[in-house]
Amino acid sequence: MITIAPFEQADWPLVWDIIAPVFRAGETYSYAPDITEAEARRLWVEVPAATYVAKDEDGAVLGTYFLKPNQPGLGSHVCNCGYIVGDNARGKGVATLMCEHSQQEGTRLGFRAMQFNFVVSTNEGAVRLWQKLGFAIVGTIPGAFRHAKLGFVDAFVMYKLLEA
Repeated sequence: MITIAPFEQADWPLVWDIIAPVFRAGETYSYAPDITEAEARRLWVEVPAATYVAKDEDGAVLGTYFLKPNQPGLGSHVCNCGYIVGDNARGKGVATLMCEHSQQEGTRLGFRAMQFNFVVSTNEGAVRLWQKLGFAIVGTIPGAFRHAKLGFVDAFVMYKLLEA
């Protein structure tokens, strides 16, 4: 049984344990691999409109995501999200549940669409999942991501209208 709930301050150490290795790897997020914990917390928890955690029945954090307006002002009706699943929870449907939850939350919060600005093309599992969940690649940014192992790779812009 997996539940998704709003982030609480007590969740931070477990969220940091999940996101830090992903940022350090330099393969899927554009954050600097040497990002400080304080800056990561600011970007993942304080800047977004909302942050959520996926937990198992024992309360262990399996994954996390944030939701925020993609742009200010006249672009604020489109939301943006970032998702990370812990290594021990991969392949268990956590990312699917979080993405579905984020679409429901986005709709509830009044967003009309969801856009992922920078999906690394070599993150094939994420690209496949987002497409399966109805997102379309609406743009390719050639060589936009400096992958830690592969060098410069493309990034995709992915988009989906949300159900009203």
